[in-house]
Amino acid sequence: MSMVPSGSDGLEPWRIDTEPYYRAIGDECEMFEAAYAGRLPVLIKGPTGCGKTRFIEYMAWRLGRPLVTVACNADTSAGDLVGRWLLDGGETRWQDGPLTLAARHGALCYLDEIVEARADTAVVIHPLTDTRRMLPLERRNELVHAHPDFALVVSYNPGGGSGLMKASTRQRFCGLEFDYPDAENEAEIVMRESGVEIELASALVALGRRSRRLAGHGLDEGASTRMLVRAAALVRAGANPAAACRMALVAPLTDDVALRDALVAAVDASF
Repeated sequence: MSMVPSGSDGLEPWRIDTEPYYRAIGDECEMFEAAYAGRLPVLIKGPTGCGKTRFIEYMAWRLGRPLVTVACNADTSAGDLVGRWLLDGGETRWQDGPLTLAARHGALCYLDEIVEARADTAVVIHPLTDTRRMLPLERRNELVHAHPDFALVVSYNPGGGSGLMKASTRQRFCGLEFDYPDAENEAEIVMRESGVEIELASALVALGRRSRRLAGHGLDEGASTRMLVRAAALVRAGANPAAACRMALVAPLTDDVALRDALVAAVDASF
């Protein structure tokens, strides 16, 4: 999403007008609201595709706050978050980055998969995660005091390949741990998100849970809820269930021939 300001505060592109679908599994919504009431930064950790981002989208809608999201990657630097000087018509002008925009105007800022970003990003967010609630813009010689409605949320996958957050950073956050839902709830989610019947959704979930038992035994991770929804969507579009699973689950999960054959056998046994 563009960082170019729109409207009086630049947050119009980040507002969520329609309620996102989210199925609460425990007390995560109430706990997040409690953290936001105290303006406490929140760390969400859990496997890929288990609903972390959808949860944040739902909570931003529930709280009535814009949600500025950054999908972090290996090239994400502190400068990408705070902003930079741009050359515009022979003159230079400052453009706030997404973190500065959120802190200045009072949005939720969500740094998705923060461990993927460069190490200097942790240094930037530290002053925002304690009682100072401020963001130094060294390139602009400015100190931004966070808006009262600003809150910082970060996420990462502890089982991913990028390592873990440093303890000095993790301990600045309150934490919520996510995992894949139980089979009944996951089937309800797959059905609701894709529009398929509960029987197919349940069969897909059973297959996904079988694949997760291979995590750590050749697979980094098994099939996520998101992948199951995609398989269901392919079936809804007219694909054969087994072919849909090979496309949405097997092919993305592994390049290893033996693992692929094992997954294909599980698919064929399920459909």
